Amino acid sequence: MKILLEKLIINYPYFAAVILFIIGALTVLTRSNLFKKLIGINIMESGIFLMFVAAGNIRGGAVPILEEGSSRSVYINPLPSALMLTGIVVSVSVTAFALALILRLYKEYGTTDARRIAEIRSGVLKK
Repeated sequence: MKILLEKLIINYPYFAAVILFIIGALTVLTRSNLFKKLIGINIMESGIFLMFVAAGNIRGGAVPILEEGSSRSVYINPLPSALMLTGIVVSVSVTAFALALILRLYKEYGTTDARRIAEIRSGVLKK
């Protein structure tokens, strides 16, 4: 048990990323309110971003900027951070689009509950 606890402490960014992803997934799966589902998706995205940035980090690594006379041989990989910056921009765009869709659904059906919208739509389709 002590070894497991030591591994969790050493790899805390990965553990935090998994916990965030699980919280987001449970939120998406258990809530019927569309706003809450969107928040769950954003929490899942945060976990993924944290996982990739943590994977690019090297303990004791230097910033990947070459300087004269620098004898460092281990550098931090900047690619995961750059990719996650792009992912964050896409995530914000998708969230804004989803919010616009949710507002449109609210204006049309008067609710943001996915189950209630499905009931209303099934009632409309039967007529």
